[in-house]
Amino acid sequence: MDVTFTNTLPSSGHLLVPFFDETSDLPAAFSSQLGEGARAQLQAVLTKSKLLGQKGNHLTTVSPEGLTDVSVTLWNAGSKSDFDAEVFGAEVMAAFRTREESELAFHLINAALPAEDVARVAVGARLAAYRFDKHRSKPQPKNETRVTSLTLIVNETEPALASYQNYYGPVCDGHLQARDLINEPANVLFPKAYAERIKALEECGLEVEVLDEKKMAALKMNALLGVGQGSARESQLVIMKWMGGGKEEAPVCFVGKGITFDSGGISLKPSNGMWNMKGDMGGSAAVVGAMQALALRKAKANVIGIVALAENMPDGNAQNPGDVITSMSGQTIELQSTDAEGRLVLADALWYAKETFQPKAMVDLATLTGAKLVALGSEHAALFTNQDELAQEFASSSSKCAERTWRLPLLPEYDRMLDSETADMKNSVAGGAGSITAAQFLQRFVGEIPWVHLDIAGSATKLDRKDPREPSFAVGFGVRLLNQWVADYYES
Repeated sequence: MDVTFTNTLPSSGHLLVPFFDETSDLPAAFSSQLGEGARAQLQAVLTKSKLLGQKGNHLTTVSPEGLTDVSVTLWNAGSKSDFDAEVFGAEVMAAFRTREESELAFHLINAALPAEDVARVAVGARLAAYRFDKHRSKPQPKNETRVTSLTLIVNETEPALASYQNYYGPVCDGHLQARDLINEPANVLFPKAYAERIKALEECGLEVEVLDEKKMAALKMNALLGVGQGSARESQLVIMKWMGGGKEEAPVCFVGKGITFDSGGISLKPSNGMWNMKGDMGGSAAVVGAMQALALRKAKANVIGIVALAENMPDGNAQNPGDVITSMSGQTIELQSTDAEGRLVLADALWYAKETFQPKAMVDLATLTGAKLVALGSEHAALFTNQDELAQEFASSSSKCAERTWRLPLLPEYDRMLDSETADMKNSVAGGAGSITAAQFLQRFVGEIPWVHLDIAGSATKLDRKDPREPSFAVGFGVRLLNQWVADYYES
């Protein structure tokens, strides 16, 4: 979608003019750009209509005097005191994306928004316009987004353009990339194909390295390799580097679970809803999208992104419940459930990140447990950390980017639940606290490195959606949170 910034009225397409409850008059800055006839006509529409007093009410007039080929919609944006630019942009796009006009313009001069809020209007509109239709043989006219051109009419174009091009636009690009990856079916986005997609992001400025199974075997990544051994498709570990900070500065590391399809392995999942397990790589998608965003906006920080990619299948070669494997760390793991596979691939990926890069901090993201959904539903990611300061940082960054988190505890009492009679630990625990014990498992592979684990089950993908910014199964949770955290605490 083309996004432009101007201070003149459009000559065609659809023009959206917001007004706030604080006034009953046509917005002055818009009114001053109209001829006398159009001004009187639109003021009469506003005065006689029922647009006032109800947020979201709107009314469209076609080609008012002097605005040939332009449809004008007056939109009640509610009270300016609780105006959210991104949600506003999304609500408008949701209402108009399937209409005939391919050009949509927002008249924002009278709203007097700061440059970053103007950019956020564009972001909200782009998020609401998103559709994943690449595998359809023919379009769906009733649901197809027809808007291809988005214009923001503002008083000063340069600050808004800079805010969009240098920050909000690249982050939105990364967010939409994550959605595309999650929405891809597993027969298209299997580990090797996924690694190739990531490799293509070198054109954004990322440095990408791919470890195949032979290289991972040499590193003794048996926990990761074991998950994929029941699949005909080879597992991969992909490392993305963005070194935009000081040369001697230690990086932060993002680690993502990338199970491109999760059947549960020998511990087979129920068949109903299993098709949604193509989204079990949502953590890795967040890492890829965040790394793309950081590269595109040329973030002044050193960041390493690592994604562990595997397909969990119940082949005759698959690992069994009761097997004992030795992870890259040397710690042994008794498999009580092959459906607790995400923590296995993360165990080796986290250890690799720790040993290879000695990072300042590590953050892992994973659609890890159904227990997280029981505890928090879809609206918050579960956050676990070994450092209170990190919890405070993520709470602050979360409040700025509309990706909410809620901290859950890590305690020795939970950690003891992982004890095994035959190995150093077991990978699954019966009897409750499933999200917590999964986090306790991961903590055994991070050492003393400051670390955050985000369980994003139900947040990376959603079947029931009411937010206009979330129009598809793939939400892409995590991209903006990771980017915001880097911007807040690690950019030099």
